[in-house]
Amino acid sequence: MNVYGTEQIRNVVLLGHGGAGKTTVAEAMALITGVTKRMGKVADGNTISDYDKEEIKRQFSISTTLIPLEYQGENGPVKINLLDTPGFFDFVGEVEEAISVADAAIIVVNCKAGIEPGTERAWEMCEKYNLPRLIFVTNMDDDHASYRELVVKLEKKFGRKIAPFQLPIRENEKFVGFVNVVKMAGRRFTNLSDYVECEIPDYVQKNLTIARDALIEAVAETSEEYMERYFLGEEFTQEEISGALRAHVIEGDIVPVMMGSGINCQGFKVLLQVIDKYFPAPNHFECIGVDVSTGERFTAKYNDDVSLSARVFKTIVDPFIGKYSLMKICTGTLKGDTVVYNVNKDAEEKIGKVYIMRGKEVIEVPELKAGDIGAVAKLTVTGTGDTMAVRTAPIVYHKPQISTPYTYMAYKAANKGEDDKVSTALARMMEEDLTLQVKNDPENRQSLIYGIGDQQLDVVISKLQTRYKVDVVLSKPKFAFRETLRKKVKVQGKHKKQSGGHGQYGDVIMEFEPSGDLETPYIFEEKVFGGSVPKNYFPAVEKGLQECVLKGPLAGYPVVGLKATLLDGSYHPVDSSEMAFKMATILAFKQGFMDANPVLLEPIASLKVTVPDKFTGDVMGDLNKRRGRVLGMNPGDEGMTVIQAEVPLREMADYALQLRQMTQGEGVFRITPALYQQLPSNLVAEVIASASE
Repeated sequence: MNVYGTEQIRNVVLLGHGGAGKTTVAEAMALITGVTKRMGKVADGNTISDYDKEEIKRQFSISTTLIPLEYQGENGPVKINLLDTPGFFDFVGEVEEAISVADAAIIVVNCKAGIEPGTERAWEMCEKYNLPRLIFVTNMDDDHASYRELVVKLEKKFGRKIAPFQLPIRENEKFVGFVNVVKMAGRRFTNLSDYVECEIPDYVQKNLTIARDALIEAVAETSEEYMERYFLGEEFTQEEISGALRAHVIEGDIVPVMMGSGINCQGFKVLLQVIDKYFPAPNHFECIGVDVSTGERFTAKYNDDVSLSARVFKTIVDPFIGKYSLMKICTGTLKGDTVVYNVNKDAEEKIGKVYIMRGKEVIEVPELKAGDIGAVAKLTVTGTGDTMAVRTAPIVYHKPQISTPYTYMAYKAANKGEDDKVSTALARMMEEDLTLQVKNDPENRQSLIYGIGDQQLDVVISKLQTRYKVDVVLSKPKFAFRETLRKKVKVQGKHKKQSGGHGQYGDVIMEFEPSGDLETPYIFEEKVFGGSVPKNYFPAVEKGLQECVLKGPLAGYPVVGLKATLLDGSYHPVDSSEMAFKMATILAFKQGFMDANPVLLEPIASLKVTVPDKFTGDVMGDLNKRRGRVLGMNPGDEGMTVIQAEVPLREMADYALQLRQMTQGEGVFRITPALYQQLPSNLVAEVIASASE
């Protein structure tokens, strides 16, 4: 593949709902540009994007795939770095990585399915990152798909930004061509995406007039001169219309709507033309970071005439193809056989060869210019989010904003002796997927695996089997309960043992009561008068307490909120010892705690849920079923409600999946541990039984 300058590059991310047809769009564009001679199909498992065994098996995208395309544009050759992303929410981390390096987006919408949760999520992401975008409507070959109805829904949902650049031409209920609204010309498909000029059908004229008027009005708003000419009724030239529309598209004020059929490979030639003509090159934007040497903000255009800086946005770790770090060149030029400086890790890395990745295909190139996306193999310390630069100009860029995983399960190796293998495999997978996390929970003696959703965790387990040949068993996690007491008691603990020679003697009278502080395990005080217990044994009494609160007598959970007061006791001048007083304290604690109405405390999470207004009732009802307590409701962004609640952590294991089902994938939540509250009495027996397992 040739080396392309910054002006020639278009970094475009494919977004949309799962099953909308993103991978098929990528395949069609690859066919039109000559990358492939035959269009792959998801069902056949032979697409460029979905090359992983799990993707082929499940027939949907799991990872973001880079597909560089070479296209002969209006002003010369263009390189389009197409980033095909997963549509299912469980793999949102892959989307966030891709969108962080994209300069424009294509939101793919299935004409028959219409606006889906993934469509809205894609739009929100583009708004967040201020990305220019267009909407590409697939499945135009479906007789029951109504393009006009979809455009109306898009306008209603996303506002006046929506601008149809095309209208369909149908004959005998078949999709045979389109009307170019910008050029006011009919186009009839001949072979695949090729087309010839044709007459504009009469039935299109009404909608064409509406769409055309909207475009011309948008053109007029570009400048005062244009506005004046518009009011005078003057016509704009085709060059003026195209130039003004391009400015609006790049600024995000206009979102073109285009169409095609993925299966029949129709509509993609004009899509490539629009990408070339209307989408910006990387140097339209600024790369913003921090100069580590000065601590000052760094701002630069994507420029290859300055020193090198690049940001790693994705890591691929494959047992067969090795480790590749995918990066976007921000400034300068990346060449092979050079040494670069990892600013985040304060370490130098040797760059061997420089590659372009097209699916699983690895293509060597001599260099990469600013704005381009490529890969480097076998970097030692570099991970996703790291910045590569030269030591004399240490620029660091922000890492991709990755969603926090809240769905988790306990896991363990299915076979003895494979714990290390599992740990190594998971570490490699976490390099690839930043939304996958592993944590050790020593309190409950369990290892936890976190992900965005159940589907992601299912894929992880399957990859462990197929890639790394290890089996892992998932189970419901145990939760960190606590034990405390509810009333004041006074007890005696006496440890007396005689076995010839020196015996053991310790005697304490203690008072146990609630301290009122559930953050602290215990408070120890002594009110001993008259030396009945010598002072040198006080530390032994406290040491006994320290051991006791680690594992309460009710169910073996840590004790909190305890106040223990040493009141009295007795000692033997010969047989008393620190060990004896420690044992006496343990005896007193066990009796006193069980006499003081002990209770179990369960962990409560603070929950913040953002849902569309229409689903608020369903979500509230579900929270009540989970023993949640709603603290408040506030209006969020347009059409959204933010619900704040406190919910037992034990009830939240499947919340991610349930919320998605209740809200059609539109609800999001954030959860943080908050406090402890008494466990209802009807659940105590169940928790005690599970603790003893």
